[in-house]
Amino acid sequence: MQRAGKGKTPRRAKKPSNIEKDPVGVYCRIRPLGGEDEECCVEMISSSTIQLHAPDGLKANRNGEYKETQYSFKKVFGIKTTQIELFKDVAKPLMEDLIHGKNGLLFTYGVTGSGKTYTMTGSPGEGGLLPRSLDMLFNSIGPFQAKRFVFKPDDKNGIEIQSQVDALLERQKRDNQQSVPKTPSSRQRADPEFADMINPEEACKSETVDEDCCYSVLVSYIEIYNNYIYDLLEDAPFDLIRPKWLDGNTPVRNKEFTPPQSKILREDQNHNMYVAGCTEVEVKSTEEAFEVFWKGQKKRRIANTQLNRESSRSHSVFTVKLVQAPLDADGDYILQDKNQVNVSQLCLVDLAGSERTNRTRAEGSRLREAGNINQSLMTLRTCMEVLRENQMCGTNRMVPYRDSKVTHLFKNYFDGEGKVRMIVCVNPKADDYEETLLVMRFAEMTQEVEVARPVDRPICGLAAGRRQRNQAFKEELSRRLEERGGPSNGEDPGLMNQLIESLPPLPSCELSDPSDDQTLPRLIEVLERRHRIRQMMTEQFNQTANTIKSKLQQFDSQLTAKETALYDQQSKLGEKDKVINNQRTELERLEKKSKTLEYKIDILQKTTEMYEQDKRSLQHELESREQRLQKELAEKRRLEQRMQGMVTDTRAKWEKECERRVNAKQLEMQNKLWVKDEKLKQLKAIVTESGGGLGSSPTEQPRKPERPSRERDRHNAQKRSASPPPPSTVPPVRPMHRRSHSAGGEKWVDHKPASNLDLDTVMQPIIPNAIKVSTPNEKALSKCHKYVLRHQELASDGEIETKLIKGNVFKTRGGGQAVQFTDIETLKQECPTAPSRKRRSGSGEGPTQTDNIENRAPVPNTSSSHGYQKRRRP
Repeated sequence: MQRAGKGKTPRRAKKPSNIEKDPVGVYCRIRPLGGEDEECCVEMISSSTIQLHAPDGLKANRNGEYKETQYSFKKVFGIKTTQIELFKDVAKPLMEDLIHGKNGLLFTYGVTGSGKTYTMTGSPGEGGLLPRSLDMLFNSIGPFQAKRFVFKPDDKNGIEIQSQVDALLERQKRDNQQSVPKTPSSRQRADPEFADMINPEEACKSETVDEDCCYSVLVSYIEIYNNYIYDLLEDAPFDLIRPKWLDGNTPVRNKEFTPPQSKILREDQNHNMYVAGCTEVEVKSTEEAFEVFWKGQKKRRIANTQLNRESSRSHSVFTVKLVQAPLDADGDYILQDKNQVNVSQLCLVDLAGSERTNRTRAEGSRLREAGNINQSLMTLRTCMEVLRENQMCGTNRMVPYRDSKVTHLFKNYFDGEGKVRMIVCVNPKADDYEETLLVMRFAEMTQEVEVARPVDRPICGLAAGRRQRNQAFKEELSRRLEERGGPSNGEDPGLMNQLIESLPPLPSCELSDPSDDQTLPRLIEVLERRHRIRQMMTEQFNQTANTIKSKLQQFDSQLTAKETALYDQQSKLGEKDKVINNQRTELERLEKKSKTLEYKIDILQKTTEMYEQDKRSLQHELESREQRLQKELAEKRRLEQRMQGMVTDTRAKWEKECERRVNAKQLEMQNKLWVKDEKLKQLKAIVTESGGGLGSSPTEQPRKPERPSRERDRHNAQKRSASPPPPSTVPPVRPMHRRSHSAGGEKWVDHKPASNLDLDTVMQPIIPNAIKVSTPNEKALSKCHKYVLRHQELASDGEIETKLIKGNVFKTRGGGQAVQFTDIETLKQECPTAPSRKRRSGSGEGPTQTDNIENRAPVPNTSSSHGYQKRRRP
């Protein structure tokens, strides 16, 4: 009997300082858009680069301009990438390393609804990374697997090696104990939804498997929910999917329902982290392994959110552990040396997606789950940042692995216990732009983290090809035994009995005579003959023993072949049962689907009725709004007509007002013209009087003529408007008086500026009852009725002219004083020797002089031909 041994993962040796390192392999996969009308914010530029565009309405910087960013990966998989292409580039190298005794970690990362679970698990006909990895593993090591329970896991992350007899007893014990859950077998029906995950044409296989080793596969499945670890393969007496929870998230306490027990993390003697008490199931085929996975998948926590109909609410970890040990020198049995046992494992992690509660509108337990998910992902990001800082800057900061169960479980991988690969799943729709931007930054930072390259396992010292030689020997022995078909040399087995019966009896051995020479020769002859017979019997016995031994070996080979054939028939029968069960399950699923579709049709009909009712109500509201709009348009037209009438009336009114003001202005100008005519007539009278002599009597002042046009204008003005014109617009018309009449009893304000020059002329203007001022003031104006301003200026001939600007003083409505100018007199001094531009009055050209005077400005000029001024009174 072979002695049982125990194998454990070799203790981690201290890494040298010059160990080779590889960066974390980060890949990117872009999922297709949900609809054609959705806006896309991710563009694949090359096989290793993507570009993010800010969606419409979102400003990416303070200047309000759209900002485009590019990110590079080890490889980018577009929307048309198949599952087999992704597997060959990402997971297949990790499976090769697993078969060669190296650890690996592969996890998916991204926003919720970005396709992480689909990438890891897949769908019918499109198997994901996990089923394809299992299929490749069993396609490679299938013929070299050890029998069940030869490798048995202990409770301390180690492996025990049992002998063939102990393994057989363990199998019989498990089969007899009905209370103990049996290991799933291929006869159990598989879930129809995952029955055909992988197309046989896409099957992969490793060509570098060591045939001189025996292999065994152990799988485990856990989830990390709210930072607690739960075993999904543990047989619990209640349903983890739909537990009976009371208010306040309290489970119902009874005999059939107990809350799930979380597991704890521990460190083995080799400083590797493992989940204590986790169930590890030994599997022998791809179907069996995937059934175990699907058993745990049904217990995994998922929920319906605003962003994803089946959102994972926990991080799931499916671990594939491969145990391999070399055969002995004969190639028959497993070598019972625990130092030669190698254990490698591959962890396939489906991380829950990060999400924002303001978008998912999570409440209660969903809100708590989202908080724990985001916290664990933030811890992962922090660990990556610290690792990168320690490697790039040479610092020795402590990495906070223990802040989260996810990072604490996988700390050995980041410390150099295997390869690390990450697949970043991206949803290109514009609503996830901000979350996708954060994921891209994390992926860019993760690529800068380096992990120590795993070392190759030690090579066994035994000769290679042991299994093939042993198998060839057994085949040759069986062939020869079949060729013989019976005993050697073709002798009859009954010959032995005849020889025994034909043995001669021994003669008498008594010697009566010393000279007897017959007895001894006769005895010697008989003994020699018996010796020959005994030798023949011995040879026959040996031949018979060899024949029996050969037949026993032949029977053993035939029994093994029959057992194999029986096992194959049972497998085929199980497959047939599986097909039948699959068809039955498919029928049940189709019936459920039909009922579901009928229910959906009813809901759609009700929804259609609701939409029709809403449509009718909206049409009614639209008609009412159109009626209101028509009323508003009619009211608007009525107001426009009213406003047009008002504008027309106002325009006519202002036209009349303008006409009235124009007529008033014309009347004012006519009055001014009449005043000027009167002044000209007075000037003519003065000239005529001076030319007629002293004896002539002064003519009587002509009366102000009444012009027909003025009568007509006055009549028209009265007809146009009954209201008097504003006083500021039409000044009062005052008749001009002669200078002799201006010396009445009125008081004058004589304004003589200080800048005026004193002219030593004989004749000076003298104004009686005048108040002389250099600056006019209100006090002086309030005491007088007349106002005169003495203004001096330089004439065109170089002489100084003095102008007397006269006006009337009247009170204003505000209580002040105002002056209205009515007349201007000009005083000028000329030199008699200077040439004059005008002819003198005594030259006999009276009419011509009169005409020149009439053509001058309507201000009087009292200059003398003798060089002195006349004395005048205003």
